[in-house]
Parts: sequence; structure tokens; C-alpha cells
Amino acid sequence: MALANPSILSTRSICRLNPLSLSSHTPRFGFTPFHRKLNRPRRRFFSVLASQNDIFISPETAKSFDFSLEERIYNWWDSQGYFKPSFDRGGDPFVIPMPPPNVTGSLHMGHAMFVTLEDIMVRYFRMKGRPTLWLPGTDHAGIATQLVVEKMLASEGIKRTELSREEFARRVWEWKEKYGGTITKQIRRLGASCDWTREHFTLDEQLSRAVVEAFVRLHEKGLIYQGSYMVNWSPSLQTAVSDLEVEYSEEPGTLFYIKYRVAGGTRSDFLTIATTRPETLFGDTAIAVHPEDERYSKYVGRLGIVPLTFGRHVPIISDRYVDKEFGTGVLKISPGHDHNDYHLARKLGLPILNVINKDGTLNEVAGLYSGLDRFEARKKIWADLEETGLAVKKESYTLRVPRSQRGGEVIEPLVSKQWFVAMEPLAEKALHAVDKGQLTILPERFEKTYKHWLTNIKDWCISRQLWWGHRIPVWYIVGKDCEEEYIVARSDEEALAKAREQYGKSVEIYQDPDVLDTWFSSALWPFSTLGWPDVSTEDFRRFYPTTVLETGHDILFFWVARMIMMGIEFTGSVPFSYVYLHGLIRDSQGRKMSKTLGNVIDPIDTIKEYGTDALRFTLSLGTAGQDLNLSNERLTSNKAFTNKLWNAGKFVLQNLPGKSDVSAWKHLLAYKFDTEESVLKLPIPECWVVSKLHELIDIVTTSYDKFFFGDAGREIYDFFWGDFADWYIEASKTRLYRSGSHSVASTAQSVLLYVFENILKLLHPFMPFVTEELWQALPYRKQALIVSHWPESSLPRDAKSIKRFENLQSLTRAIRNARAEYSVEPAKRISASVVASADVLDYISSEKQVLALLSRLDLQNINFTESPPDDAKQSVHLVAGEGLEAYLPLADMVDVSAEVQRLSKRLSKMQSAYDALVARLNSPKFVEKAPEEVVRGVREKVSDAEEKITLTKNRLAFLQSTVPVLG
Repeated sequence: MALANPSILSTRSICRLNPLSLSSHTPRFGFTPFHRKLNRPRRRFFSVLASQNDIFISPETAKSFDFSLEERIYNWWDSQGYFKPSFDRGGDPFVIPMPPPNVTGSLHMGHAMFVTLEDIMVRYFRMKGRPTLWLPGTDHAGIATQLVVEKMLASEGIKRTELSREEFARRVWEWKEKYGGTITKQIRRLGASCDWTREHFTLDEQLSRAVVEAFVRLHEKGLIYQGSYMVNWSPSLQTAVSDLEVEYSEEPGTLFYIKYRVAGGTRSDFLTIATTRPETLFGDTAIAVHPEDERYSKYVGRLGIVPLTFGRHVPIISDRYVDKEFGTGVLKISPGHDHNDYHLARKLGLPILNVINKDGTLNEVAGLYSGLDRFEARKKIWADLEETGLAVKKESYTLRVPRSQRGGEVIEPLVSKQWFVAMEPLAEKALHAVDKGQLTILPERFEKTYKHWLTNIKDWCISRQLWWGHRIPVWYIVGKDCEEEYIVARSDEEALAKAREQYGKSVEIYQDPDVLDTWFSSALWPFSTLGWPDVSTEDFRRFYPTTVLETGHDILFFWVARMIMMGIEFTGSVPFSYVYLHGLIRDSQGRKMSKTLGNVIDPIDTIKEYGTDALRFTLSLGTAGQDLNLSNERLTSNKAFTNKLWNAGKFVLQNLPGKSDVSAWKHLLAYKFDTEESVLKLPIPECWVVSKLHELIDIVTTSYDKFFFGDAGREIYDFFWGDFADWYIEASKTRLYRSGSHSVASTAQSVLLYVFENILKLLHPFMPFVTEELWQALPYRKQALIVSHWPESSLPRDAKSIKRFENLQSLTRAIRNARAEYSVEPAKRISASVVASADVLDYISSEKQVLALLSRLDLQNINFTESPPDDAKQSVHLVAGEGLEAYLPLADMVDVSAEVQRLSKRLSKMQSAYDALVARLNSPKFVEKAPEEVVRGVREKVSDAEEKITLTKNRLAFLQSTVPVLG
């Protein structure tokens, strides 16, 4: 528990330092208020848990928050069971399934983003009292993991193909046990408060059972089938890969122009075709032109001759698919090696020819070029075309090259026999879920993207030619046609039993060697992790459907949409109520982070330098769905925010009673601010800050509920720094050190404690470590901050006191600005006359000490009057607001004669510089010959100089009017 044994205490002597120096932020024009006699409570040092088990450190003993020790706080939270869902306070569960990072992965800023946002949600709703479950886990990452282990084996001089499948799997599991926990350890370092007792791996026995069950059920409904279709093929990995695993890059290439002769025509009858891949011409099954392209209309319906094929003829057709503006407006149709050509061929009933093997070499269809690598063949074919007179020209061209995300090689579109899921029936239900309001996508603009994808969905290739993953639960009969006769079963035993029943006891079977796409198991993640297909488990009944799925907008279709479709199909429910999409993390210039650019920012390195809280707060201030530019400047700023919070905690703690002073604490904790009466009876500064806090609680709570985390963070930041630290802490010093009244000091202490502890609560989801550390330093905490109750909403506030203190702030700012304008020494106190109506003077004068402290006025020479003072003409006149003015005697602020001389000299120099600039502009040679931006720069300087000269003249005239200047 967070409540320490009250008898365990350590002591310290009374602090002899100027207590005002404990605040890291002095009034903005840079002085520290002087005080003659302290009226501060004597107290002893305490720490709720530090003395007991060295978990926490108090701001009173540490100069700054030591974020290198954040892990000890995290481990304490975990050991106390705070990450597990608690039903003590009732309420509907709040559940987030964590997007499972690849088991091979190391933390990057994308991970840091999703961990930060999801942990903000989880910590907020936990404090709100809802049973909160954040389900963690990792993905087996079929291709990535197999690649990593193959490289490891290669370093030992072993090829995967030299091992049996079973031996290879054993080596992968060994690697996983040794290295697979890296990413989860790093996620913990970010403060992720997920329930690690429920951690899953997509190849766990339970999740594997769910995968097989899903495959079997989909097959039984006729939604899974086997067929030969166009896929993304990786020649190096020797497997089909998903669209998500293909990255396109713009690269310099070549556009080749080739003659295709028209059969039966003269030597002048030919079509010139521009292509970037001449090696695929052996797979041409048609030549296409646009139906409205008059240049080629006479050839439509005739036959063209494919070069280098010994006279193979293909039809010349017309179709609106052809782009008249690309190349020559004539297109070769190679359905076996181009996605668009493939779909056109299927629409028109054209044959499909495959000319490239799975290892990237040309096959027997290419004739003399058979066996050549596709890129070698390209060079040889072009040379032969030039020799035969069929090469027209070649020119440089920027290509959009598809490359494997894992291996970096060029992906080859190939027609291959694979397993597919028919998606249209599943997509229809997923579309209805949004239309019926069962699912909300945030930001809303991505709903259009979601609907577009599902409306134009294609069948999903789910088979992969790998050894690591969920083996496809299909068995074939030895001696039978694989495509015609196969068995789908949940296990070897079930498959053999089915085979014997159909083919006799002597039948022999073997399992399909392929594995399922990693995304297939990920699509089941929200419910397989809760026990499905066993829907009677306690976790499934309590926590499904989940509440929010948070992830990057780039996988809305590849993962999110598939989860929705599978969730509806297998459970009858949309797997989550909300989808929250974040943007990408970019560098300070808005560029995508990449090793090539050298602009990758490592989260762990960032944490070591700035702390987890500063990183989290920086990431959280973005806008949902929009990319965030991350810079060291932002991180430095938010590190300073952490320090500011720590120093505020130091000030508050230094000015509270010692924990051993039980009666003082009993009195202090008796203060409540939840009724209108309790708020209205407070002095103006206290009523103001409490009222502003109550407004903040409502605003922030609403923002949290709407998932507007950036808005919530900024509101808390502005209130803490702009209202509490800059104004109330400074104002409270008059109560703590100068009031001479115990009750006044006690009221200030209670307000300081109340406001600060609520700031910690509001900020905790963003910055969990420093807020928990500070919370534990406060005495008489009944529970840890992570499980404390969220502040109540709709608490009382007084608009009149807010307005009155704002008037006091305006007056203070006006005086501070005047002091700065006249370069008054920070330590110098000046006199002032405050002019206002009687009712305004009544409340302003009641806070005379606050005004004097914050404005650096001479407390004994502040006059409050309803009319201007006699020396008004010799004073600086300030208008702080409607009905509130001040007069500051010039003699108090400056030596008028010396200031007149100084300004006169300054004005002379300014005038000379101005005249020189004007002379340049009056010179025709300069205006005509100088670059436009140079001339524009001079004009801007002239404008600035005119403004400064006018201000200086006005100041000089004012000074000269107040005191005669002797010659």
C-alpha cells in the first residue's frame, strides 16, 4: 500500500534558505522578493515510502527528479498488482488490446507513440474507477523472425534447407526465448501499465488453437478457397508477401521503346510500345490501345507479333484502361507479371502466361533466355532488339519500384497457387457496423478511407511459403490431385480419421507445407487473447467486446478492418467500440525517419537524456491522425516542465506542516472545497486558483472522454505553469511569510496542497513517474496515485473572484512592463497610486501585499484613490483595464535628466541610421540593380526604424515635459 507506517520518520533541520528561491520561477522581470520575518511552519522531513523501502525520493532531498530511476517506480506498481483490472469500484470494464509488436523488434518512436496514447487512456479510466485491462503481447512475425534466424544460422555456416522443418522450428523457439523479450522490456520502460499476467504470443497454444478454429469455420462456410491468382512474390524469401510488406520507392530507371509489327501488314505497319520491363514481353497476351485514340484505330481487331518469339501472334484490342498520354499510348498486356494487366486479362478473358520462375529467373516460355536472372535478361533482350532493328530508343524514367520490406529486393508480381479468403461477405457486415453506429472511427475523416477500402475489397491471400508460423490446417492425400482432394481439420488425428473414413485405413496423408499470413492470427487478437473459441471463459465474458483499438492510421485496412470483420464473423460483435488512429512520427523538418537520412530518434536514448515523462508528454500533444514532428527543442522544453513540476512540489512540501504535527495536519486535511460556501469564503487569490482548478477539471475530463489528449495536456500545462506556478505560488508567499496570521497561512497551505495534488492527478496519465514520485512525497496519502480517484467534476467556482484576480493580474503586468520599459533595477521598490472606483479599490487594496510582492512596489507607498494623484503629470500613467489605472512617479524609477540625455543620444544615432537607409532607397541604381529580396529587406528596416524613432521621440517628449532640462 502507498500509506506508510506513520511511526517511520526521519528528521531534518529547519531550512535556512530563502524560501522564495525554492521556486524555479521568479516573477518575470527577474527579482526575488525580500522579506524580513518568516512566518513559516516548522516541520520535519518525511517521505511516505522512501524510509520504508527506498522506492521513492522526496523533492526536499533531491535537487531534481532522477528519471534514471523510473524503473523502480514501475516495478513497484507492477508488484502491487495495480496493472490488473479491479472491480472494487464497479463500472463497465475499459479494455484495450495492445497492437502486438513483432517479437524481433526493438522499440522505435511508432511504438513509443502507441504505448503513450494507450497508457494515457488506461491510466485515466483506471483512476475513474472502471475495471481496466490493457492486454499486452507480441506477434510471431513470420517473415521477419525467419529472416533473423536464417541469418543467425548462416553465421554458423548452416542453411535453413539443410535442417528439417522440426529442427529449424526448434532453433527459432530457442532464439525467441533468448531474444524475444527485448521489445516488451522496452515497452515497460515507457511506463506501459498493462496486465503482464495476461501477456500473449501469437504462437501460444491458446492462440494457435483459435487460428485453426477460424480457418476451419471459414472453410466450412465456403469463405476459404485455393486457387492461382496474382500475388506479391519475394524471390529471395521464396514466399508471397502481403501488400503491407511491400514498400514503393522512386528510383531512376529506363523506359524502353520497342516495335511490335502488325501481322499481314507492310514494313511500316507496326506499333511502338514503351515498357520498363522488356523481359516480360514473352508473357504478352495482347496489345491494347484506347478506343478513342485515332492514331491506332485502324489496327484494332488485327494481330500483333511479339518480338523475339519467332512470330507469336497476339490480338490488338481497345480498352479505356489504356492511358493515351503514357509513352506512345500503346500498352503491352502481360497478365502474369503486372497486377493491372492481370485484372484486365481476367475481365476480357485473355490467357495468362508466366515467364518468370519463383527464384527470379526466366522459365522455358522465354526460349533462348530461359535460366537468365530477370535483370540480366533485360540487358540481353534489349541488346538483341537493337540487333534485330526492333529497338526504337530508350530514355531515363523514374520508376515506382516495389521492394520487400524485409529483404529489400524487388518484388515480382506472379500468378501462384495460394489459399485465399473471400472478403466481400465479411466486408459487408463491417461496413454496416460503422453505418449503424456500432463502431466509431477517430478522427472521423478516416471513416471515408475505411469505407472506400471495404467497398473495393479484394480477396485476401493468406498462405505464405515459410517454415515459421501457423501451419495451414489442410492435409492432402498421397497420390491424389492437391487442388481437388484435400482435408481441412483441427489436428493431425482428426485429419487422419477423416481420410480413413473416406479413403480407407491404408490411406497416407501429408500436411500443406505453407503457413498462414501473420495478419491472419493478428485479425483474431481482440478475442483470441480473451479465450475464444471458448466463449465461456471468465475473461471473455467480462472483457469482450473490448473498448478501444488504438493504432497507426497506416494499418487501418491491413489490421483494423480485418479484426472488425473477423470479430463480427466469429463472435457476432464488433470487437471494439472505438478505433483511435494516430499519425506518424517525423523529424523536426517533417521528414520520415529513416536510417538513410540519419534522422532516426531512438526512444531509449531519448529517455536516458530527457526522461520518459518528457518523451510521453511531447508525443501526446499531437492531434489524432496527424503526423507529429519531433524535435530536441520540444523534448528539452518538456524536460523543463518536469523540473518545474518538481520545484513546485519542493515549494509546497517546504511549506506544509511536518508530518509529526498531527493536529496541524488534521486541521489542514479538514479543509474542503466541494461546496459553494467553502469556495466563496476564500480570499481572492485562493478563490481564483481553486475556481480555475475546478474549471480545468471539467475541461480536461471532457477532453479525456473525447480522446482529445493533446487538448487535455495543453490545458494542464497552461494552468500549472501560467496560473499555479507563476501566480498563485508567488501570491501565497505573502500568506506564508508575511501575514502574521496562522489561519491565513493555514488557508494558503490547504489551497497549495489541494491544487497541487489535483494537478498531479490530472497530469498522471501523461507523466506517470514524476507525478507518482511527488504524490508519494505528500503526507497522509491513503493510496498510490495510479489508483487514486479522479477529481470530481462540476465543483463550485466563483466568476466574480476570477474576474477580480484577473484585474489584479492586469495591474501587475502593466507595472512590470513599465518597470522593464524604463529599465528599473529589479531590486528597486517603487511607489504607486492605484486609481479606481470604490468597489474596485476595496478588493485591490485587500490584496495590497500580493500586489506589492508581485509588482515590486514599496508596500508603505502604495496609495489607493478614486482620482489621479497630484504628481500625475510627473508619473507614468498605466491603464490596466476598464476602471483600473495606476500612476508610477518617474522620480522613483529613473534619473530623468540622465534618461533624457541617454535617449537624445540614442535618437541621434537612430536618425542617422534611418537617413542612410532612406538614402539607399532614394538611389535609382540601388533599387534597379539590387536583388529584390535585398531591396525588400531595406524597406523593412526603414519601417522598423520609423516606428522606433516615433516611440523614442514620444518617450523623450514625455520626460522633457515632467522635469526642466538644464542646459
